Amino acid sequence: MTAGTAARRGRIDKRAAILEAALRTFIRDGYGLARVEAIAELAGVAKPTVYNHFGDKETLFRVFILDGASRTSDHMIAALAALAALADDGDGDGDDLAGDLSRVAREVIDCQLTEEGWVLQRLMYAEAARFPDLFDEALARGGARLHNALAGRLAHRGRLELADPDTAAAHFLALISGDLPALSALGTRKVSDAELRTAIAAGVDTFLLAFAPGRRPAGRDTRRGWRAAAMDSGNRT
Repeated sequence: MTAGTAARRGRIDKRAAILEAALRTFIRDGYGLARVEAIAELAGVAKPTVYNHFGDKETLFRVFILDGASRTSDHMIAALAALAALADDGDGDGDDLAGDLSRVAREVIDCQLTEEGWVLQRLMYAEAARFPDLFDEALARGGARLHNALAGRLAHRGRLELADPDTAAAHFLALISGDLPALSALGTRKVSDAELRTAIAAGVDTFLLAFAPGRRPAGRDTRRGWRAAAMDSGNRT
């Protein structure tokens, strides 16, 4: 290993140690009370080293949040490879659409239930008023990327009636994971496997009622969306 390579490796290791220490410190103290000195001590580096890598506490917090959002969404998008089973190309069980969607849902939810994922969510919401632009950028790197990837995959499936894949993707993600914050108390309480299966089954069934051929309630126009249909119903009363 050359001296230059060793120096780069050492810099990468220190950066990772600082981010790990930042995670522990921001969890414990929040952004406002977190001290760079404490982060440096946990990371086993000198305080100037933290500044050399990140400039200041705000930049460190921003990098920590955005790196985490990107990493979590990368894991979820990789999990969407299971959607290959939805293709009508003979590779999967064409008769088990609910089962295929349930497996995809479980892969996505398992990624959401990681400690890092919940920590990021709690910190993002706690500091949203202080850093509204960071909140938006983290969502763009995280949930929006997952939404776009799912919409792209759903758009190429032949077993669902999807005039608007973006809407379908948003509904699917909301239906399968909307109960998780309450069930887990934002990741502070363990969710049982039975609770997860129940939540996924209910979400998938509702999704199929809207988008699976032959399962949509009579008279429901999925191209206009459930919200528009509900508004029409209210206007008639």
